[in-house]
Amino acid sequence: LRANRIPTAPAPADLERNGHDAARILVGPAATGAVSTDRVEVTVSVWVTTRGGAEPVLHAAVSRTVPSARTGHRCTSRNATWRPSKHVAPVCHHGTVTFRSGFACFVGRPNAGKSTLTNALVGHKVVITSDKPQTTRHAVRGILTRGDAQLIVVDTPGLHRPRTLLGERLNDVVRSTLADVDVIGFCVPADQRIGPGDRFIADELKAVRAPVVAIVTKTDAVTRGAVAEQLLELSRLGDFRDVVPVSAAADHQVDTLADVLIGHLPEGPQLYPGDLATDTELETRIAELIREAALADVRDELPHSIAVTVDEMGPHDTRADITAVYATIHLERPSQKAIVIGRGGQRLKQIGTSARLGIEELLGARVHLDLHVAVERDWQRDPKKLDRLGF
Repeated sequence: LRANRIPTAPAPADLERNGHDAARILVGPAATGAVSTDRVEVTVSVWVTTRGGAEPVLHAAVSRTVPSARTGHRCTSRNATWRPSKHVAPVCHHGTVTFRSGFACFVGRPNAGKSTLTNALVGHKVVITSDKPQTTRHAVRGILTRGDAQLIVVDTPGLHRPRTLLGERLNDVVRSTLADVDVIGFCVPADQRIGPGDRFIADELKAVRAPVVAIVTKTDAVTRGAVAEQLLELSRLGDFRDVVPVSAAADHQVDTLADVLIGHLPEGPQLYPGDLATDTELETRIAELIREAALADVRDELPHSIAVTVDEMGPHDTRADITAVYATIHLERPSQKAIVIGRGGQRLKQIGTSARLGIEELLGARVHLDLHVAVERDWQRDPKKLDRLGF
């Protein structure tokens, strides 16, 4: 690596020993880098392993991709430890590039950064984000397509101990998703201590058959020493295939995480068109953008009580260049209605303005947004109302 003037990432000085066998931890801002010319692309991966309490060992792997008139690409790879590395892409068999495709699922307790990470991996906003727990209520698929693979990332609601029928149904969504994916990403935020919720999820994951990659999110919010400590604490929760620190906000190691997840996918054809970022229905995405705007600046139980449905959408009656969207914000109690509407309707107007900007960006056209607020008393506990609201 030094001979080719390619930077490597050193192991952090405060990385302690642990008793877990072959725990891989990707480290440093230069953990993965690439240099390319018109003829050759070189990909470098650096990671740390520990075995049975031994001192951490730094490893490096190099993969070269050379254009070939016959196959398009010819690949060679060299690993400093002389063993295969899942972190080197593309995967090479018999001189050709192997295409991989499949599904990955992010799981974690509420507000662990799963949705933000999904958007960062896909490169588009396919999931709404908020600092309120339980923002995600559906299994949303984001699609990353590149030359050697197609990764479908399924963002799920936070797995938790439910208090309502809605909570039970959201957990059912998570568990059914875990049974169907090829690899699972277990997300734990770097800025919060590992607690009972994380241990509850780790115990749930012991029963799944798919490989589990442990992910420390929000690394930009803490020091490198705190990240290293969280990596070690997380590695003690289970037998994870890989442990990866990442920051979606700072775009740190997002591409590395994609390489790791793709390394666990099976060989297979492309499953979705290459220009598709998500297969979520348009009306559902619009309803979610409205709910995202409604979640801003509300607290206590109100965020959990908000649901949105799109009642009608089509060309405006008098302006053909404008799309008219008619939507309803559903609440559980009359007292919440006054909070959402605000004095003189100002709060509802702010929600409409914020949501309209997101919808116009999504549709690529001007939008007229008409919002109505309705009370569906205790809808989180009523199975018929949950069905009607799409849960």
